[in-house]
Amino acid sequence: MNGLLLLGIAIVILVAAYLLYGRYLVKTWGIDSRAKTPAVRKDDGTDFVPSNKWSVFAHQFSSIAGAGPVTGPVMALVFGWLPAFLWIIVGGIFFGAVQDFGSLYASVKDDGKSMGQIIEDYIGKTGKKLFFLFAWLFTLIVIAAFADMVAGSFNGFNAEGAKVAPNASAGSISILYVFVAIAFGYFLKKVKWEGWKKAVIGIILIVLMLAIGIAFPLYLSKQMWIYLIFIYIFFASVTPMWILKQPRDYLTTFLFIAMIAAAVLGVVLSNPTITTPAYTGFVSSTGSYLFPTLFVTIACGAVSGFHSLVSSETSSKQIENESDMLQVGYGSMLLESLLAVLVIVIVGSLTNLSETGVLNETLSNMALAQGATPFTQFSVGVTGLLSSFGFPQEWGLCIMTMFVSALALTSLDAVARISRMSFQEFFEVTDGSEPTGVIKLLTNKYVATIISLLGGYLLSIGGYNNIWPLFGSANQLLAAMVLITLAVFLKVTGRKGFMLYVPMVLMLIVTMTSLIMSIYNICIKLFVTGGFVFLTDGLQLIVAILLVLLGVMITWGSGKKLIEVKKEA
Repeated sequence: MNGLLLLGIAIVILVAAYLLYGRYLVKTWGIDSRAKTPAVRKDDGTDFVPSNKWSVFAHQFSSIAGAGPVTGPVMALVFGWLPAFLWIIVGGIFFGAVQDFGSLYASVKDDGKSMGQIIEDYIGKTGKKLFFLFAWLFTLIVIAAFADMVAGSFNGFNAEGAKVAPNASAGSISILYVFVAIAFGYFLKKVKWEGWKKAVIGIILIVLMLAIGIAFPLYLSKQMWIYLIFIYIFFASVTPMWILKQPRDYLTTFLFIAMIAAAVLGVVLSNPTITTPAYTGFVSSTGSYLFPTLFVTIACGAVSGFHSLVSSETSSKQIENESDMLQVGYGSMLLESLLAVLVIVIVGSLTNLSETGVLNETLSNMALAQGATPFTQFSVGVTGLLSSFGFPQEWGLCIMTMFVSALALTSLDAVARISRMSFQEFFEVTDGSEPTGVIKLLTNKYVATIISLLGGYLLSIGGYNNIWPLFGSANQLLAAMVLITLAVFLKVTGRKGFMLYVPMVLMLIVTMTSLIMSIYNICIKLFVTGGFVFLTDGLQLIVAILLVLLGVMITWGSGKKLIEVKKEA
C-alpha cells in the first residue's frame, strides 16, 4: 500500500468529519456564544482559569495525545494495517471525538462539573462514588504505564551499559522544559501577551532548550528517571494551572505540531510503501484475537475514556467561550487520529525504508531489532525520512525521542492532577455535614497526591508491557460508562443523544470481554502454569476484578436511569 495515499485519504476524511459531523453535533446540541462559561464565572486562578481557545486546545491535545497514538497502532499492526486504519478512522470520528466533545460540552453546560459530579446530578450519589473510585483506579494504571515508558525513553544507558546520547539529551531537554515552563508562566501572568508575541517567545525558548539539551546530555538510569518523573508529577498535580501545566502544554504543542509536520513532510518527500500485511487474520502470531484485542489496543487515536477526564476535569474549567468547544473537544481528537495514522504509515513502512536505503544500517538495526519499542520505531522512522534529506541523524534521534516522550509526559502531569482530584472527590462530603479529621486528611491535595502516586509507582514495577492490556481494557470501559452518562445527560436536558447508543454498547461488550480474558490469563498463571508474582500479576488481578465490578455497577445504574428517562419522555 502506498503510504502517501493512505495518509491523504485519512486527512480528507478527518477534515470532512470536522466540518460536517462536528458542526452537526454543535447544531443538534446547541451552543450559546454569549453565555458566561464556568471558567469566567468561577475564575479562581488555580483550576478555573479562562483562556483563549488556542491555549485550551494546546492543553487538551497535549494531555490526550499521550503514548497511546504511538504505542497502540504499532502493537495493533500484528493484525495488519487495514483493521488498525479502519478502527482509527471510524472510532476517531464517531466514538472518540463525540465522547471528548460531549464530555467537554456537558461539563461546561453544567457549571464546570467533573464527570463524576454530573453522574451525581443525573444518576445518583452512589453512581458518583463508584465512578470516582473507578476513575482513580484507572489513573493509577495510566501513571504506571506512562511513567515506565518515559523513564525507558530517557534511560541514558543501553543493556550493555554503554551511553545512549539521544536518550540522555531528550531527558536533559525535559528537565529544562519544567523550569522554563514555570518561568514562562510567571512571565505571561505579568505581561499577559497573547497571539504572535506569545508564540514567538515560545518557539525561541524551545529552540534554545533543544540546543542546550543536545549539547549537555544527562546520563541517568531508568530507575533514577522513575524517581524524577514521580517528583515532577507531584508538583504538576498540586500547583495552580497557570504556573506549570498551562505554559508547559502551550510549549509542548509546538513540539507536537513540529513532530506531525516533520512526519508528514517525510512521508510526502519519500513516498514510502507500507510493507506490513493489510490483514494477517483473526488470530495474530502472538495468539491474541482481533476481537476484542484490536479495540482495546488502539485506544488513544480511536476512543479513550481518559480523554473524558481531561475534558471534564481540566479543559472545561478553561473554556472562555462556548463556541471554542468544537475545536477543543472534537478537533483535538481528530488531530490525534491523524497522528495514529501517521504512525501506521511510518512504522508499517520500516522494512521498505530499510531496503531502499532511507534508513542506514544504524537506524535499520535500531528500528527492526527484536524488542524495539513503538517509541523507538516511530522516532527512528521519522529520523530516517528527514536524515535522507540532509538533517543530522544524531540531532534527529534526540529531538524525535524528546517529541514522542513529551507525548506521554504531558499526559502524565494531567493524569496525576486528575487522579488527585478523583481521590479527593470520592471522599468529599456533599451533604452539608462537617467532615471528620480523617476525611479532611484524605481530601488534602498533598495527601491525596502522595497516595495516588504511591499506587501508580507500585503498579509501574511490572513495566508497561504487562500493564498495557489492562490499561486498554480499563480505558475503553471508562469510555463506555462516560458515553452512557452523556446519553442520560442529553436525554434529561432535552437534547438528542441517539448518536451515542451504538458506541456505548460496542465499547461495553469489547471491554468486559477483554477484562474477563485478562483475569482468566492471570488466574492461569496463578493456578496452572506458574510464574505468578504478586507485585505485578497480583496487583493487576485485584485491579482488574475491581474494574469489572465497578463497571457493571456503574453501567447498571446509568443504563437503568436512561431507560427510565426514555419511558418518561
